[in-house]
Amino acid sequence: MSAESLKVVRGLAQAAANAYDGALDDEGNPIEIGLKREEGHMIHDSRTLDGFKVTFSGPHMIVNYQAEIKLKDVYRGGFESELDQTIEDIVAYLKKQYRKITGESVTLKADGEIKAIVQNTSRVRTFVQAHKKYVITSLTDVKEIVEPSSEELQDGFQKFLDQGGFQGSRPQNDTRKVNDGS
Repeated sequence: MSAESLKVVRGLAQAAANAYDGALDDEGNPIEIGLKREEGHMIHDSRTLDGFKVTFSGPHMIVNYQAEIKLKDVYRGGFESELDQTIEDIVAYLKKQYRKITGESVTLKADGEIKAIVQNTSRVRTFVQAHKKYVITSLTDVKEIVEPSSEELQDGFQKFLDQGGFQGSRPQNDTRKVNDGS
């Protein structure tokens, strides 16, 4: 990975790290990402628990979103498009923060559709986990992970295995008695 690619990945990771719950902008106001936890009053209203993280795999950034929501919101209709819009809001926030951190822009292109898992935690609440892949177009020197790892062993480890320690044989200088079960 080149220094330029590493700069892009570090900038996006820092932008995501700056989005913790309770974070403030330069003027001292709470940051707005587009998450459900930002709605309502912090103390008086029942807040929705949600958040996100990013992971990197080859030239991709994967946005993972999780939330605890009410079951009636799942069956209301338009739930998947609402999840997709939330992730798009997160990506827009990351791009804006990246520009603020590095002074440059980054292009993230969606690679596929949103994938979500919805699980009941009670008769009222559900837990949602969703993720969506984005191609970081400026990472041209990073290869896609498509091939499985090869079964090459380093010379020192191969020499250790060749000594036969795993096959039940004992070294010649080992004088301990072996309990053979009789």
